[in-house]
Amino acid sequence: MVDWSSYMTALGIVALISMVAWGYSVVKRDVSVVDILWSLMILASLSAYLVFTGINGARATLLLALVTLWALRLSIHIAIRNHGEGEDRRYQQIRSNNQPGFWWKSLYIVFGLQAFLAWIISLPAVAATASPAPLGWLDLAALLVWTAGMIFEVVGDWQLMRFQKEKRAENAVLDSGLWRYTRHPNYFGEALLWWGIYLFALAAGAWWAVVSPLLMTLLLVRVSGVALLEKDIADRRPAYRDYIERTSAFIPAPPKPRAAASVENGG
Repeated sequence: MVDWSSYMTALGIVALISMVAWGYSVVKRDVSVVDILWSLMILASLSAYLVFTGINGARATLLLALVTLWALRLSIHIAIRNHGEGEDRRYQQIRSNNQPGFWWKSLYIVFGLQAFLAWIISLPAVAATASPAPLGWLDLAALLVWTAGMIFEVVGDWQLMRFQKEKRAENAVLDSGLWRYTRHPNYFGEALLWWGIYLFALAAGAWWAVVSPLLMTLLLVRVSGVALLEKDIADRRPAYRDYIERTSAFIPAPPKPRAAASVENGG
């Protein structure tokens, strides 16, 4: 059973981390640091909970290892990607839309909101660690789903980074590798691995923790992921319009032939 008092204490710790990061962002005039902290705040929530409750059994040990691996890898990847790039254009738009006073509004618009979401998303990992029951077949299924998601996220990120480093035409579109089957393999992978973590929670009897992977999937598809990144990309990069017509937005699927995609979209 989840120790809700410890879980609430974890929220306070995540909020404190968020406030320190907010102060740093005010000095630097760049809130992009929150992206580097995103996965670390989820890890902090789980870690803080386990500090107060103790690591109870093999499932808790495994969950802590998996979340740590995911969080550190993602945070380091984003830190390397963002180094020397300035504030992300998504945050530039948010900054522009919330003047005057964005410096203090960002405390709740950006940092407070993401801290709360990170805390909520950590719930299935927390719930899974609360049960001392031995590992079973559902835990194996959970590990397989998590591994598949992690592979998609890591390979997708690596393919995109390699593509961006190569000298290509200005409007070139990555449509090979995993990106041939989904426009956002890294986002799909992240959603999938959190469904894997939910299966660990389900194995521990915490079926109600489904709110976490549902929220993560919603954020990645409709809020801060696919929808936000592709809001005006077809206007800025005409070659991407054809890619959108041919390629699944999220769940991997065989790409449509160019002619078929053109006919379906009135071409």
